[in-house]
Amino acid sequence: MESTPVNWEALDALIIDFVKSENLLEDSFVSSPLSSSPSSSSSSSSVSLSSSSYHSRLIIRQIRRALEVGDVDTAIDLLRTNAPFILDDHRFLFRLQKQKFIELLRRGTSEDRESAINCLRTALAPCALDAYPEAYEEFKHVLLAFIYDKDDQTSPVANEWAEKRRFEIAGLMSSVLRAHLHAYDPIVSMTLRYLISIHKGFCFHQGVLSPISDLTERLLLEERDPPATPQESLYEAPPFDEVDIQALAHAVKITRQGAVDSLRFARGDLFQAFQNELCRMRWDVSTLDELVREYCVYRGIVDSAHASPSGLQAVSKPSKVSQMESGNCSSGNCSLEMEFSTCKHSDGETSISNTNMATSPENNTDATSMQGSDVELRYASEPTGNHEDCSTSGSHQIESSRVLLRNRSHGTGERNKRKRWKGRHDDIDYNPDISLSGCNKPELSSSTSVISTKVSKEQQNSEKLSGFDVNNKEDKYEIVLGMKELASKGMAAEAVEEVNALDPDFFLQNPILLFQLKQVEFLKLVSSGDHSAALRVACSHLGPLAAIHPTLLKPLKETLLALLRPNEDALGKGFPLHAVATSLQVAIGRRLGIEEPQLMKIMRAALHTHNEWFKLQMCKDRFECLMRIDSLKEVNTPLLATAAMSKSHADSCTQGSSQVTISSNTRLSEDGSSPTQVSSGDVVCDESAILKVMEFLALPRADAIHLLAQYNGNAETVIQQIFA
Repeated sequence: MESTPVNWEALDALIIDFVKSENLLEDSFVSSPLSSSPSSSSSSSSVSLSSSSYHSRLIIRQIRRALEVGDVDTAIDLLRTNAPFILDDHRFLFRLQKQKFIELLRRGTSEDRESAINCLRTALAPCALDAYPEAYEEFKHVLLAFIYDKDDQTSPVANEWAEKRRFEIAGLMSSVLRAHLHAYDPIVSMTLRYLISIHKGFCFHQGVLSPISDLTERLLLEERDPPATPQESLYEAPPFDEVDIQALAHAVKITRQGAVDSLRFARGDLFQAFQNELCRMRWDVSTLDELVREYCVYRGIVDSAHASPSGLQAVSKPSKVSQMESGNCSSGNCSLEMEFSTCKHSDGETSISNTNMATSPENNTDATSMQGSDVELRYASEPTGNHEDCSTSGSHQIESSRVLLRNRSHGTGERNKRKRWKGRHDDIDYNPDISLSGCNKPELSSSTSVISTKVSKEQQNSEKLSGFDVNNKEDKYEIVLGMKELASKGMAAEAVEEVNALDPDFFLQNPILLFQLKQVEFLKLVSSGDHSAALRVACSHLGPLAAIHPTLLKPLKETLLALLRPNEDALGKGFPLHAVATSLQVAIGRRLGIEEPQLMKIMRAALHTHNEWFKLQMCKDRFECLMRIDSLKEVNTPLLATAAMSKSHADSCTQGSSQVTISSNTRLSEDGSSPTQVSSGDVVCDESAILKVMEFLALPRADAIHLLAQYNGNAETVIQQIFA
């Protein structure tokens, strides 16, 4: 499956908002290393509401926890203190008192049985009279719990005794409180829920395997909290626009009636209803926190030296390589000897393969091969030669210690800005591992421990073959972040020098990345007025690289046009230094055995399926602005990437109720208004006809369009044929 380029600056801003609003850092305020960018400041200001709702979310979690363990009295006390309006609504009070009655009986003592009878008389019976129409029947039914034992699975009140009832009422209270208190999860949490939900639906619909299924299955659970039911007075609300109903129903995978009820509860606010429904999706918070922690360390937001996983204690058997790196080899005299075979390809690229590797004292031999690193900005086609000239050279020592010293001197200030990971210590009793079945999951699943502790086979091979003298993972992170910092500041010449000192063959394997950095150096020299030095860079590096890789010729020509505008700051006019810096970070990281964060993989795959899904639906996503998906797709591609990457553009958010419809031969008009017709083959389908078929047949948009195409766009004919 393909992937979509991601605006990592935008994701950084969303992640920083997440760790701030969830209070996961020792210092509640964290300044983004990318905060000066427009996308970062925009995202930070727009998600301030989620940051201010931390206390409300904490209270909701405490109430939820109490109900899940059957402590109804504690939950009622918390509601009385923090949300008394819930207890004023007899619909909710009746459910709480009914659960309290069951929990008292569950304890089984004579005293608790008397308390249950008292609860029945003083609280449950009065509420049953005016809670809702079915309440009194439910009240009479629950009395059978006096007769039938809790372990009798065939009794008529087996469902009342079931522990899943705890989770149902806990989920209901969470849904209601979240909506009334506007205590929504941080944007990135909702965005991931939405994107993963679409990703799963797309893979199922298309019959393709998901490359991130191991992560998505752990993150997004199948269960959902019960929906918050609207008050009876809202049942007479005016009819909602069918476009809004269908957009909500298909976005969060609920029925049409469910979408109508959700809009009633939100008093017609489509975006509030959408957030309510997203937050109903059950979410493994511990796994999300670990993914975010890993991302923060990788991006330099959190100090790697103090970023131990929160609440996760995973133990894995260390590999021989990791034992030697940490100095924990049992014999105390482990050594690693390697010889490399360097292969010069006809296109100028170099590959390295291990011809002899021995570990003493065991003298194990492990023959593997080094593969070139991928980078974030890449070309669709790079010429490869079939002829190789391979020669064996002795093992070479990389000047990693010198590079590390320089990087530390360059990046001391940046490291001081990084915060320490704290975890959810403010919510120490929080237990996200309770399932709806009433059974606790293992304290740490093997799949979760993989995130923080596993060293993949590729990483081990990379560490074995790299020849680096870096023995500490934290030092590796410092080298990678130091390179990224140099590139993001436009110090391309310095970055190239550091990379060459670290690994002289790196750019032979990554010529496109070298072109990017030399392009930055060229534009910087042009902006400073040193045209002679700029032309030397072009002649020495850009030209030869373009000669080897023809796809670089077009961006080279575009770059040389900067000479015609000597008074303009070429680097300051939208050239994405941070994208180039991220490319360098990913490539150097892989060379050092540091894999990119799992969250990056999820975002790439999920954004790609988001694009593909809405191509199938032939419409624009109504919620991509709200979820910041448009900013995540706003990849400001540098000049060099125009020949290899298609630029993702995001249109402005459509706040009205009209559906924006796009197909391969339908485009938005210049003034941003939405077309009212969709072309499918030679048939033009009216938007109202599409909605009618979706409504009457409960079909996805794409299926409705395909049916209409078979019957010349006539909705009535389609419906008649289906019911004939």
